[in-house]
Amino acid sequence: MFGRLRLTGTALMGALLIAGAAEAQSFRFSTFEVQGNQRIETASILANLGVTPGQPVSAAAINDGFQRLQASGLFERVEVIPQGGKLLVIVEEYPTINRISFEGNKRLDDEALEVIVNSTPRRTYAPAQAERDAAAIAEAYAQSGRLAATVTPKIIERSNNRVDLVFEVAEGRVSEVERLSFTGNRAFSDRRLRRVLETSQAGIFRRLIQSDTFIADRIAFDEQLLRDFYLSRGYADFQILSSTPELAPSRDAFFVTFQVQEGQQFRFGEVSAVSSLGDVDPALYQSEIRVRSGDVFSPQALERTIERLELLATREGLSFIRVVPQIRRNDADLTLDVDFVIERGPRQFVERIDIEGNATTLDRVIRRQFNTVEGDPFNPREIRAAAERIRRLGYFSEAEVTAREGTASDRVIVDVDVEEEPTGSLGFGLNYSVERGAGVSVTFAETNFLGRGQIVDLRLDTGSEDTSSGLTFVEPFFLNRDLELSLGVSYQETSEDTQTFDTRTIGFRTGIEFPISEFGRLELFYSISDDKLTPRNVANLSQILLNDRGSNTTSSVGYSYSYNTIGRGLDPTRGVRLRFGQQFAGVGGDTEFVRTTFLAQGQRTVSNEEVTLSAALEGGILTSLGGTNSLVANRFRNRQSIIRGFESGGIGPRDLNADNDSLGGNRYIAARFEAQFPIGILPDEYGISGAAFLDVGSVWGLDDANGGTAGANPVDDGFFLNSAVGVGLLWDTQIGPLRFNFTRAINKRTYDREQNFDLTIQTRF
Repeated sequence: MFGRLRLTGTALMGALLIAGAAEAQSFRFSTFEVQGNQRIETASILANLGVTPGQPVSAAAINDGFQRLQASGLFERVEVIPQGGKLLVIVEEYPTINRISFEGNKRLDDEALEVIVNSTPRRTYAPAQAERDAAAIAEAYAQSGRLAATVTPKIIERSNNRVDLVFEVAEGRVSEVERLSFTGNRAFSDRRLRRVLETSQAGIFRRLIQSDTFIADRIAFDEQLLRDFYLSRGYADFQILSSTPELAPSRDAFFVTFQVQEGQQFRFGEVSAVSSLGDVDPALYQSEIRVRSGDVFSPQALERTIERLELLATREGLSFIRVVPQIRRNDADLTLDVDFVIERGPRQFVERIDIEGNATTLDRVIRRQFNTVEGDPFNPREIRAAAERIRRLGYFSEAEVTAREGTASDRVIVDVDVEEEPTGSLGFGLNYSVERGAGVSVTFAETNFLGRGQIVDLRLDTGSEDTSSGLTFVEPFFLNRDLELSLGVSYQETSEDTQTFDTRTIGFRTGIEFPISEFGRLELFYSISDDKLTPRNVANLSQILLNDRGSNTTSSVGYSYSYNTIGRGLDPTRGVRLRFGQQFAGVGGDTEFVRTTFLAQGQRTVSNEEVTLSAALEGGILTSLGGTNSLVANRFRNRQSIIRGFESGGIGPRDLNADNDSLGGNRYIAARFEAQFPIGILPDEYGISGAAFLDVGSVWGLDDANGGTAGANPVDDGFFLNSAVGVGLLWDTQIGPLRFNFTRAINKRTYDREQNFDLTIQTRF
C-alpha cells in the first residue's frame, strides 16, 4: 500500500493515511534526491525534512518533515515520494520579490507605507506575509479615520522566477463623526459638553479639520476629559455609563453617544487641618488652606492644598510628612467636610532617577522638573506632580513616570520613560485687517533648541503700512533655577497713510522672570532702542513732531508683575488677571522718563458656562524727567486692543493745523466690557460665536501743548472720554481665528477717526 508514497500540498488525504499508519509502516532510505530548487540549498531542504540516511523512519516522521517544509514559507508546492531506498523531494519555490509598489494611495505616501510592510525586495515572496502587510496598511488608514479603506496584494510575474508585489489601495472616504450627542446631562448642554471633548462633529471644514475624524482611541481620552470637567465643578458622583460609537452603513460616518449620570453638585463644608504628631502645629497648617466652606468641591483644590501643606512641612524641617484628606459626605446639604490629616509616612528615600527614550532632549531638562533629587525623602505626590510637569513641556508624545523598589526596602527607583515628538515649526502665513491691510508672515520656532529646553523664535511680518521682524531666545531654567532668561532683538518700520511721517525702531531687550507666588510672576528687564521719525513734508508737520524728528536712543530698566488665575485657579468658571509695570529711562541714552502701566481684568462664565463675561480696566502714565518733553515713540496711542471703534492713533491729542497728525498722549485710561455667547441658530461644530461689547477710554496730556513755540495755537490735550459699542462675530476655524467687529461711536470729537468695521484674519500653514 505504501510502496509509492506521494505527499503534496493538496494531498491532504495522503497525509492523513500516513499519520494513521505511523505504527505499522516504516522506511529506510539510503539516497535522497531533491528536484525543483533553484535558490534553496539541497542540504537545507534535507535538514528541514529531518530524515537520516540508513536510519529507519516512520511514516509519521516523514509527514512531520513534509509539514515543516510546507510551513517554512519558502515553497509554493512540496511533494515527498518514497521510491524504495530513495526518497524523492520535489519542490516549487515561491518567487523572489523584484520590487514593491503601491497604487491608489494619496493620503499616505509611499514612504509612510514602506515602513509598515515587512515584505522586502530580493526576499522570497510569501502570500501569508503579503496578506498581513495588506492588513497593516488597512489598519494605518483606519487610524487616520478611513475605515472603509481596502488593500489588495497582487503580483506581476517577471522573468527568472521573480515577481513585482503591488498593494492596490482603495482609500475610501474619511469616517467622520457626524454627530456627538449626550444623554443624562441636565446641568450642561450638549453644546457646552462638545467643547470639552477632543473629538468634534464634522462641519463645513470637514476636509480640513482632523479632530472630526473618528479615532477609536480618542474616545477613551474624551471620557477622561468629561470626567475631569464634571469633577472640577463639584459633581463628585459623576459617571459615564456608556460611550457608544455607531457606524453608518456607508462606513464613512459615526454617531457617538455618551450616556452620563451627573449626580449632584457638592461644595466644601468644614475644612480643617488635623494631626496627632507632636512636632506639628495644626493651627499653622490651617492658615495655609485656601479653600473655604461654600466653595465648589474639586479634586484640583484638594491636590493644591495637599501640595501647599506638604511644602510647609518641608520648610519647617519635617521629613516624610504625608497629608491625607479624609472626606465626610453630607447628602442633606450637599457638602463634603474635609480633614487634611498630617501624618508621618514610610521612611523611604529616592535611590536614583532613570530616564529612557530621550534621544534629543538632554537628561537635565527632564530631571529639573523634579523637586526631588537622589537621596531625598520619597514623596509619591511630588513624583506625580513632576510627571505632569514633564508632560506639560510639550516635548513628548508619551511620558510615563513610575516608582519601583530599589536595592533595599527603604530605597525607591524612579523610572521616566518618554517618547519624543517634533518641537520645531516653520510657518508661512497671511494676515489681514481693515486698518493694516494685507500682509505676509514667516515664522520659525523651536521650543526645545538642541534638546536643551530653550526657545528660539524668529518672525517676519509685512503689511501694507508696516514691516516688523524679531528674534527671541528664551532659557526657561537659567542657572539651573526657576529663572526665565529672555533675549530679543526687533526691527519695525511704519508708514501709515493717515500720518505725515514715517518711523523706524531698532530695539534690544533682555529680562529675567521668576515666580513669587502660586499665580504671580515678576520680571526685571533692560531695554535699549533707537527710534527715528522722518517727516514726509516738514511744512505740514506739527511743531511737536518736528521736535521729535531724527534719531533718539532710549535706554531703560524696569519691572513687570503679573498675576493670572484665568483658566488656572481653583474655580475654572472665573479668574482674574493683574499686571503692573514700570519702565525707568535714563540709564544712558537721550531720554529720561518713568512709564507706568497697569491692567486689571476679571472673567467668569454664567448660564451653565454658555456665556463668558469679562471686564478690564487698564491705563498708563508717562512722566518726563530732567526738564525734557516726551517723544511720540514713547507716548501712548490708541490701539485696537485698548478702545475698539477707533483707529490706532484715532483719539487723543491732535494738531488740527498740521494734517491732523496723531501726537499720542502721556496718559491713557480704558475700560472694556464684553459678553461672548453661542449663536443658537448655528450648529456649534461651525465654531462660530457672538460677542457684544462696550469700550470707554481716553488718551490725553502733553508736556508742552504748543511745542515750545511762542504764540502757536496749542493742541487740545485735555481729557475727553471716548466710547463705542459694538457686536462681534468670532469664528474659530482650522485655518486661523477670524473676528468681525461692527462698532458705533457713542461719544467722540469731530476730528477723532472712527473705525466702524474691523476684520482680522491670521493663518499659518
